Amino acid sequence: MTIRTGSCSCGSVTYRVSGEPKRVGICHCGDCRRESGSAFTFYGVWPQTAFETAGETAAYQGRRFCPACGARMFSLDEGEAEIKLGSLDPAPTGLTPTYELWVKRRESWLAPLAGAQQFVEDRI
Repeated sequence: MTIRTGSCSCGSVTYRVSGEPKRVGICHCGDCRRESGSAFTFYGVWPQTAFETAGETAAYQGRRFCPACGARMFSLDEGEAEIKLGSLDPAPTGLTPTYELWVKRRESWLAPLAGAQQFVEDRI
């Protein structure tokens, strides 16, 4: 079984996920853009039972981050763990997004991801 580990920038918070993600995507919504400080976020979703974390986190609107360095790392809800894949060790992750969300907010200079399903807003 594949085990992936990750941490915040200062190493105070660590996590591990077991197995393969249920899905991998990127999101261009306003919340994800503000949260990441970039044009989109890159994330993977695992069953919450496959996720373990150590270290103290703080939360804002359900998104967990390290209170020491501020690195955004994951959110937990409805039995799922959504991991910011940029926090995985090491890069590259070997994971490929299969869909894009909120493409109506994608930057005009950023081409659609080849082979990924495109959603104007949320999946559904």
